[in-house]
Amino acid sequence: MSAAKQSPVLIGIDIGTSSVKAVLSSVEDGVLDSFSASHGMARPKPGYAEQAPADWMKAVHGALEQFARHSAAGSVVAIGVTSQVNTHLFCDDTVKPLAPAITWQDTRAAEEGAGLDGRLDMDAKIAALGAPIPIDASHALSRMSWMKKTLPDLWAKTQHVFVPKDYVIAALTGTVTADPLASVGLVGTDLTYADAVLDLLPCSHDVLPPLADPLSIAGEVRDGLPFAGVPVAVGTMDAWASMFGLGVAREGEAMYLSGTSEVLGLIAEQSAGTPGIIVFPPWRGITLHAAPTQSGGASLAWLGRLLGRDVAELSGLAAQAVIAPNSPLFLPHLEGERAPFWDPHSRAGFAGLSTATGPEELAASVMEGVAFSARLAIEAMATSGGQPITALRHGGGGAVSDIWCQIRANALGRTLHRVSVSETGASGALVMAGVAAGVMDDLAASTQALVTIDRVFEPDPAAPDLATDRFEQFKELYAGLSPIARALNGVSRV
Repeated sequence: MSAAKQSPVLIGIDIGTSSVKAVLSSVEDGVLDSFSASHGMARPKPGYAEQAPADWMKAVHGALEQFARHSAAGSVVAIGVTSQVNTHLFCDDTVKPLAPAITWQDTRAAEEGAGLDGRLDMDAKIAALGAPIPIDASHALSRMSWMKKTLPDLWAKTQHVFVPKDYVIAALTGTVTADPLASVGLVGTDLTYADAVLDLLPCSHDVLPPLADPLSIAGEVRDGLPFAGVPVAVGTMDAWASMFGLGVAREGEAMYLSGTSEVLGLIAEQSAGTPGIIVFPPWRGITLHAAPTQSGGASLAWLGRLLGRDVAELSGLAAQAVIAPNSPLFLPHLEGERAPFWDPHSRAGFAGLSTATGPEELAASVMEGVAFSARLAIEAMATSGGQPITALRHGGGGAVSDIWCQIRANALGRTLHRVSVSETGASGALVMAGVAAGVMDDLAASTQALVTIDRVFEPDPAAPDLATDRFEQFKELYAGLSPIARALNGVSRV
């Protein structure tokens, strides 16, 4: 009797802010193996946040080598890659990095961004991009302008500006490509580069990769690497891949992805052009309204370093605290804020500390402050999409803590459905690769089949009034600290 035929197997890789994660999964049998490797963040100057692309590739090769030793390696039919975006890598004509990658947390190009942004009013942005997407410090054009002005010799050698996934794909396959969804703020509703935006910096036309559909094949793994000859999908950014990894793919569904930052998303056909919200061009019937914040898990990691505690210990401390009307408030703007303010000059702060404040109260305050930053983003996103958001699929590393999930539900006044799948980005990437390779037929159905709910967190019935009052105070805290933060950063008051 012949052995049963092995189900098609896929690999998903996620180049995240703090680590590279990968999964080996059978279409029929689920996850067969997983891989994770951490990488660092260098901060050589104020406002700088850099990563070494060699660290990404070391981890990618490590994942492929590990999976190549698995008994199902011969059944791998496609590889999907996703990554952090608004992280940019400047490469020469051989795809060799010329400098460390400038990550999404980096604010060095804030001045250049403000100058470029001021040249397009809201109507012009909507005409070019379909939404008033800001040109901020993390925008590709801002980084190019900064590089051209600050490091002209390096800029003269630049032939390609990549986001991490496109650099990894180029390194694996030799193909230079990008996709329109990950090209945030550069692409119009027709899914091509928006000339009105690129013309702000004409040289950008020459260094941005050609665009391809996320569900197409970029190329095959080159000879000499594990899985040589296996197709690699074009794929897209982590927010989209994680959305699919959370099982969100249909109109009216919303997600809350918690990692180094918090990423909120809503699928809604309508677009009100709400300032501060990123509205992606419609793709395969999906219009995504997205609101990424600057600091989620990063805030808790910061507190952990101060207190000498790990995240699990902080969760235990927070569980001992009671959030009351006089509890401390935390503004989690350690490195500025993205959606909905897009304010690189804002800084974090506590309000309401007293001699009675201990580690327990600080931990709960940081968790609540992060949740309030998400609530701001959610409310702006609901306005942008023209529909209420009452429940969200929740996942990512920051969703592991039960107490933080409950604090979030209370602060948001919304239900959270925490998913059981752990590597949402890598899982979403492999589903996209499966569709690209033709072994999965329907993206929405495949994502739904992938995901199960681990636990549902409902807001405490006694919490809404308290949460509403504290949320209003949270907004006042930002408004009050903003001019002080600008002055401390040497920025003139507006």
